[in-house]
Amino acid sequence: MNRKKINFRRIIEFIKPEWVFMTISLVNGLLYVIFNSISIWLTASLVNNVLIDFDQLVLDQENLLKNHDPSINERLKIMVNDFILRETNIETLKVLCITIIMIFIMKNIFLYLKNLTMSYVQLRIVTHLRNRVYGHLQTLSLSFFHRRKSGDLSSIVTHDVNQLNQSIGTTFQKIIVEPINILVFTILLFIISSKLMLVALVIIPFSQFVIQTIGKSIRRKARRNTKQIGGILSIITENLSTVRIVKAFSMEKNEISRFNEESWKYFALLFRSSKLRLMSSPIIETIGVSMAVILLWLGGSEVMVGSSLSSEDFLRFMFLLFSMLGPVRSLSNVHITLQNGYASAERIFEVLDEKTEVVDSGENELVYLESELKFENVSFNYGEGAFQLSNINFQMKKGETIAVVGASGAGKSTIADLIPRFYEVSKGKIIIDGKDIREYKIDSLRKMMGIVTQETILLNTSIRDNITYGSNEVDEKKMLEAANGANACEFIDNLEFKYDTIIGERGVKLSGGQQQRMAIARAIYKNPSLLILDEATSALDTKSERLVQNAIDNLMRNRTVLVIAHRLSTIKNADKIIVIDSGEIIETGTHDELYDNSGMYHRLYKIQFES
Repeated sequence: MNRKKINFRRIIEFIKPEWVFMTISLVNGLLYVIFNSISIWLTASLVNNVLIDFDQLVLDQENLLKNHDPSINERLKIMVNDFILRETNIETLKVLCITIIMIFIMKNIFLYLKNLTMSYVQLRIVTHLRNRVYGHLQTLSLSFFHRRKSGDLSSIVTHDVNQLNQSIGTTFQKIIVEPINILVFTILLFIISSKLMLVALVIIPFSQFVIQTIGKSIRRKARRNTKQIGGILSIITENLSTVRIVKAFSMEKNEISRFNEESWKYFALLFRSSKLRLMSSPIIETIGVSMAVILLWLGGSEVMVGSSLSSEDFLRFMFLLFSMLGPVRSLSNVHITLQNGYASAERIFEVLDEKTEVVDSGENELVYLESELKFENVSFNYGEGAFQLSNINFQMKKGETIAVVGASGAGKSTIADLIPRFYEVSKGKIIIDGKDIREYKIDSLRKMMGIVTQETILLNTSIRDNITYGSNEVDEKKMLEAANGANACEFIDNLEFKYDTIIGERGVKLSGGQQQRMAIARAIYKNPSLLILDEATSALDTKSERLVQNAIDNLMRNRTVLVIAHRLSTIKNADKIIVIDSGEIIETGTHDELYDNSGMYHRLYKIQFES
């Protein structure tokens, strides 16, 4: 099936819940069309009454009334004349002017109500869609975010949704009313002169062919535009997150040059789209004027030779025809705008169709670790050509501290990421208390554990909110104890606003050691049953490391802890140390056992302490 049809059908699914307001908008639209048609008909009558002799107008009405089998056009003229004709021409003109004013007021009231309700629907649909995209992103596994650029995803949530918003806004405001307008005008034009209307219908399909051709080209370019803006946002995101490195290496000019290059590519794409979009209106207008001139010649000729078409009918026909060109032009622009919307919809639904690799199919709740955590023949790979874990086997009893050591890139952090199911194992299984972790609900699995990662992740909010992140209610006493346990009180108490201090994006207002202690305080506040420390002291200086290590030692008591360690001095007291190299376990034992074996652990230990 055509992708465009699929996307349009899926957009319609978001519209269905808003059927009440859609109905109200449709009713207001119909009333607008009725009053708009009446206003045009009466305007033609006004011009005719001013141009024609009043006595002739009365005589024409008498002749119409004598006709025993009047046409629909004649019946409409009889109805209008019955309403507006008075004793004198001034009185008739007065009634006609007041009526036209009232009709225009009513027409615009219904136009406003139609647009207001449709805007409400449009904004609700786009808000639901944006929320759906953002919510779906939260369910996807980390592997998806490794494949996609963050700037590109930001572009989809912001730019593409806004582009679709503009398309829906333009479309909904016009697609309900304009077709009805055109239909009513067409019927009235046929009533006045079927001959002239048939000539118009011969020309209209040609204009539609031009619109379709331009629209297809615009859609292709719109698809390229959305991808290009995603690339630009990726550069911005990357630059802002690495601005310290950029300045350290004096790469500002290179970054500016790289951004300018992508920006000018985007300009070229936008300009090509603009050329096509701006070309459509002159072409459509030229076709419309050509049609009007042809009809003016044919209709004017009939009036002059005194055929069945009267001057009033011809005048009314031209008024209605030119009034119909507006809705036709609006619909042509709607088609072009929709092409941009379809291009954005493709990218939006591409994300919504992305399936998470980590499926939350478990039904069991996990409150805390009761007995043990075990890896059984676990293998994992990030993808083709990427790093792999092979046949990992180890066991952690409740209350034990297990340390995983190895060279950079050996797979230590990958082991830590598999326990909370940030990734799904490729083979084997991870067992907690006798059950595969896939049998537990992901939410309860992750709430049971506390994680302090190698990369400190802090939010652009207060210290209080960062420490208590993940809790519905803030326990002030517990928060202070957590900060004290992480040795964070010493710097927090020196801040002007203390725990209400906003720490900046990713905690940029704090030093590296302070950021790490904040992350540890957050883990202490959570009071987890299972604690995962992924090189938690790697960002600390010697003094801070000693303070935090003491706090971590206290935190580890009576708790199951997995430590991913780079500094081997921090894991001497671990119950078991696992040495991993190239994704495989090569040694297991205590510090003393491994040191005496003179294997890789012994070599790593000597290298660190000799340096």
